[in-house]
Formats: sequence, structure tokens, C-alpha cells
Amino acid sequence: MPNAEQRSVLITGCSSGIGYCVAKELSTRGYQVIASARSPADVDRLNAEGLYCIELDLARPDSIITAVQQTLEYTRGTLYALFNNGAYGQPGAVEDLSREAIRAQFETNVFGWIELTNQALPVMRKQGYGRIIQNSSVLGFAALKFRGAYVASKYAIEGFTDTLRLELHGTNIFASLIEPGPIESNFRANGYRTFQKFIDRDNSVFQKEYAETERRLLKQGATTRFTLPASAVTPKVVHALESRQPKARYYVTFPTYLFASLKRILSTKALDKFLGKISA
Repeated sequence: MPNAEQRSVLITGCSSGIGYCVAKELSTRGYQVIASARSPADVDRLNAEGLYCIELDLARPDSIITAVQQTLEYTRGTLYALFNNGAYGQPGAVEDLSREAIRAQFETNVFGWIELTNQALPVMRKQGYGRIIQNSSVLGFAALKFRGAYVASKYAIEGFTDTLRLELHGTNIFASLIEPGPIESNFRANGYRTFQKFIDRDNSVFQKEYAETERRLLKQGATTRFTLPASAVTPKVVHALESRQPKARYYVTFPTYLFASLKRILSTKALDKFLGKISA
């Protein structure tokens, strides 16, 4: 394993929240951080703050290829770790989701992550080590109403990563999943924009329920007392980077631990009843 100053880490979704906190913390710990963001304005801001930041739009294959090229030029051809984090959540009931809405959700949350992972793996195999860290969610193993597109994208990432972990056995390349629950971020604000874009609220059978969805998306501050700051994720990422035997999964926040326990001990019917009460 290389020394900290030799460990290069490409991080997606660094404009705010988890990606931003992880990029800043790893930079202070001596890592060679390659932060990335979709918006040129965010890229300029992060570079002005002292981070090395490149433009990366996970929904665009050409952007992914360019970002990987820039990364390898900056690191002289090595890459210790990839932290896939950039994502958004498309709200809406399953029956209100158009093919276009689901495709957009998967382009960013799934296809972009897999393509970026597949770009990184040959580099890691050649150098003989590496870490793939995927920022999943409690919704990667427990579903809630009106979050079907996001839930499906996270379930997909969990499945791909579990498979990848099996395929990487014995290679000194490790794949880990981070599974946060409620975290302070711009996640709801971004979700509200896609809700307005893709969901025809006024002609839905869930029109009344969507009023509560909009209230939640527009609420300032935490929506639950279990919400943690984005910095709560950083220690889990650091462990996944620095442990000789990183965990397959890292839970963050009380709801993640709770839902995982309930999924093991409750019947599907009982779990549905519980989740149905809290998912408005």
C-alpha cells in the first residue's frame, strides 16, 4: 500500500455535502485528491479553495473519459482509489415515473458509476492495488414510498458492487459500500427540481400525498432528528481507504442500523407496515 502522499483519490460529486467534506478531509490528511463536480462554476470555486477539481458529468460518457484522462495525467498514471458519490434522488410514485425520468436517474446514479469504475479498474490491476468505494444509501436495501427511481438505482449499485467484490477476490483491490441514512446536504433541493421537471402532480392519483412530498423537499434543515452532518461519512471512507481489510459495508446514522436490523428480524409484511408509516 502506498504512503498517504502517494495515494491518489478521485471523488465525484464534490460541489457540496458528502463529496465536499470527504475531499477536504482527505486533502488535509495528505492524500492526492482529485475532486470533481458537474458545474463549471463549482469547479472554479473548489479550485479557488485549494482543491484540485475537474469537471465531470456522470451522465455523459465523453465527460467521464476526459475526467479519467485528466486524473491520470495529474497522478502520473496511478489511481489508489475511486469514491463514487455524485448522485441525485428522483422523487415520485413508480406509476408516475416516465421512461425519461428513470433513464436520467440511472444515467447519473448507475451507468456513470459503473463506467467510471470500469475506467479505473485496469489502472488498479496494472499497479496491483486499489479501492473502489461506492456511496450507496439506506435505500440501497430498504424501500420507501415515492422514492422508487432512487431506490432502484441504489439497489442496482449494491448488486453491482457485491458482484464486483467477488470478482476482485485475491487481487488486492477492494470494493466497499457506504450506506448513509439522513445526511445534511443539498439532496432535497436537487430532488425538488427533478420532481417539478418529471412529475405531473396535478394529474396523479397521489396528488394529496405529493403535497407532503413537496413539503419535505422544501423544508430547510433536517427533516428528522437522526440527521447527521455530512462529515459523519468521512471516518467510514477513511477506514475503507486505510484498513488492510476494509469492510464490505459501512452503515452511517441510526436509521441505517435500525433498518438493517429490522430487515433481518421482521417478516416482509411486518417490515412493509413499518416502512409504510414513515415514508410519507
